[in-house]
Amino acid sequence: MISVVLVTWNSARYLSRCLEGIALQTIALELIVVDNASSDDSLDIVGDGVRVIRNTTNRGFSAAVNQALKVARGEFILLCNPDAFLTRDYIEKLVAALEQAGEQYGAATGKLLSANDESIVDSKGIRFTRSGRHFDIAQGQRDIPNETTTEVFGVSGACALFRRSFLDAVTIDGETLDEDFFAYREDADLAWRGRLLGFRALYVPDAVAYHVRVVTPEVRRSLPAAINMHSVKNRFLLRLKNEGLYLALRNAPFELARDLVAIVAVLTIERSSLPALAWLWKNRRRIMAKRREVQRRRIVSDQELAPWFR
Repeated sequence: MISVVLVTWNSARYLSRCLEGIALQTIALELIVVDNASSDDSLDIVGDGVRVIRNTTNRGFSAAVNQALKVARGEFILLCNPDAFLTRDYIEKLVAALEQAGEQYGAATGKLLSANDESIVDSKGIRFTRSGRHFDIAQGQRDIPNETTTEVFGVSGACALFRRSFLDAVTIDGETLDEDFFAYREDADLAWRGRLLGFRALYVPDAVAYHVRVVTPEVRRSLPAAINMHSVKNRFLLRLKNEGLYLALRNAPFELARDLVAIVAVLTIERSSLPALAWLWKNRRRIMAKRREVQRRRIVSDQELAPWFR
């Protein structure tokens, strides 16, 4: 069985189309919706006949996904954002690709195209730079036809398929997605942790979906302060947990330069994100405990991962 996990939070604008794409899939599945206290019509649109977990507060994307995983029965789990729309065989093609690739491949993504312009790529997976930043591969570029399935560092959480065995293997202290991330960058954290534990990821271009991307660096100043705060917090949290000494030293000139820019911006232009730095200090012991567990369980060296950071 395939389990589809859909987290909603005031998602009514795009939800009907998302649910239509899920309903049209060519493979049997169960749908689990976790609603983070929506104040719009999201739950009315979901309707009856679907397993719904209703939270009385917004617990964040990561915690909501973890709630769904505790009841999901599928051998494969698809995380699908409400602003994504799957073509009919999206899940079937990803499952086939993972089954052919073998157990070492724990995650797969298809070709995500922009819902606003179907000739433009939204994501082909996740890539990292030496400055510690991660980006969606080929985002904003024109689509290239006739591509072949390739390995990528990780997959975007907007529309990603995971083996259940992978998700179980990377779970730490009962959390598959790290709930400290609340929202944003949790997919990059999962990808990096999976790499450290020896798993790999696939980009399958024959599987196509469409995604409405709202949060981009270009519109940062118009975003709610809470979103930007979590973004700042998570950029440091991501590395504090996963980066080994070799990568930290190798990438230091690039990462520290970028860190300086971010901190100066928070201190001057975006003071609403100052709580991010305070949160990191206040929770430093918990962060370091998570780091110790990740690093204790890793089987892949930083030297092996270094080529992915470029």
